[in-house]
Amino acid sequence: MTYFGFIVRFLLVPLVLLGALTLWDLRRGVGLPRGLRGGSAWIALALHGAVALLYTTPWDNYLVATRTWWYDPALVIGITLGWVPVEEYLFFVLQTLVTGLWLLYLARRLPVDGGFHPHPRRLRWVLAVIVGLLWLSAVIALVVGWRPGNYLGLQLVWGLPPLILQLAFGADILWRYRRLVLLALLPPTLYLSIADALAISSGTWTVNPARSLNLYLAGQLPVEEATFFLLTNMLIVFGMVLLLVYESRRHKAVSLGPVFARSNQI
Repeated sequence: MTYFGFIVRFLLVPLVLLGALTLWDLRRGVGLPRGLRGGSAWIALALHGAVALLYTTPWDNYLVATRTWWYDPALVIGITLGWVPVEEYLFFVLQTLVTGLWLLYLARRLPVDGGFHPHPRRLRWVLAVIVGLLWLSAVIALVVGWRPGNYLGLQLVWGLPPLILQLAFGADILWRYRRLVLLALLPPTLYLSIADALAISSGTWTVNPARSLNLYLAGQLPVEEATFFLLTNMLIVFGMVLLLVYESRRHKAVSLGPVFARSNQI
């Protein structure tokens, strides 16, 4: 299976389907619930696509350059930017769009409480500290040169800092919207993990066994690949929810002080 064939089958097809469902909802006047109208859904989606491309590009180029994973040159178009084929850059953006549109599709259907609730800061900082300790453990694993944990360590060191920021800002909000968050997170993660396993089995790309824990899900998918999709989808879902909910404005007001809070109420 070529990399472009993978993109068409597993990303463009669901993207077209979700796009059609979105247009159908718009024509019927089905929109987001009031609690999720604190920001523009389309700006949030575009912003996450841009961030995914910019933030992932140098990291992924490093992975390919160091042979943490590699692709079959015979199964790509042949256009590379840096060490990475152009299909990989498409993957960054298309995954974001698929997961983001899935989230918006669910949000238009699930009951959401749009009211304001007190925000326990303890939950935010406890979770941020726990994830921060996990990040520190990954840094230590890389520093001491634990080779089997190299790929996983690189994923965590790269992906956890923005996740820590999201949790420190709005873990309590994400918990209150946990039904939407989980339903938006788990199906795309499972779907992309299955698609990834098929690509690996066909030789489209390969994870370096010397830099992997060599733990496989369903006997095929390296645990690092499942971790990648879980981590990236968490960043997409968490980020979009926090951008859309009205409560995020109150968080900003509290963090920036009473002056901002008064101006935000005018």
